[in-house]
Amino acid sequence: MTDLFPRPGDDRSTWALSEEQLTFFHEHGYVKGGRVLEEHQIEALREGLEAIRLGENPRTSELYEVDEDYRRAPEKNLFHILGAWLIDDGFHDILWHPAITTKAAQLLSVKRLRFWHDQVFYKPPRHPGVVTWHQDYSYWTRTAPAGHLTCWIALDDSTEENGCLRYVPGSHRWGLLPGISLTEDMDAVKEYLTQEQAKAFCPVPMVVKAGECLFHHSHTVHGSYGNRSDGPRRGVVLNFMRPDTRCVEGSVPLLTGVPLIPKGQVVEGDHFPLLT
Repeated sequence: MTDLFPRPGDDRSTWALSEEQLTFFHEHGYVKGGRVLEEHQIEALREGLEAIRLGENPRTSELYEVDEDYRRAPEKNLFHILGAWLIDDGFHDILWHPAITTKAAQLLSVKRLRFWHDQVFYKPPRHPGVVTWHQDYSYWTRTAPAGHLTCWIALDDSTEENGCLRYVPGSHRWGLLPGISLTEDMDAVKEYLTQEQAKAFCPVPMVVKAGECLFHHSHTVHGSYGNRSDGPRRGVVLNFMRPDTRCVEGSVPLLTGVPLIPKGQVVEGDHFPLLT
């Protein structure tokens, strides 16, 4: 660990969400978590992201995944990776940042979180790449029960013009929808909605400043449009789960390069640390 982020102390009240924020999350399936990064932390993560994106980090082969759609057509699809925490100090250390873990533990009603995996999204200037409407847990059913949470952290001011995240309020109560491509048809998920769900499909744009974060439930429908601005839109995502989450299959590793966890056993080990 470096000294980029503070160590958690006994008093976490500085970082905690208010009762109003907790109520809003449980009602709507998402909530703004406020500022969690200072300028020097934002810059460190931006530099780490650029080194990975441009191939200047010598350990890029150790990433869990570089999105295949981006590899195939970078001019059409945004840059999306999993596993930056494995190869960059800043992306590693942010996992334990108490400004994030304190809030996440509140939202999952646990004392200690378990880390699932990270993601990094980069939308270049004037780029059409979208993230289609989806629920995160539709891709995570290899772990159960569903007790997962996502924190999205802005590394640039996130606006409607540059493709900010958008949530469908209340969609965390819709049950699980099918998993679809994250980059192809923006509205593909609508084919699977009931009439009532389709009527309630009213996405809300989440305009936030660099260093601010959002939290959403694993079943909340969300997505984002392309970047129409002259600057990049960068974001880091931390996915958490309850500490008793178990492996559903056990026939293949949960993530590329991760040791096999037998079916029915708790997801744990160096790749899935407990966070405080």
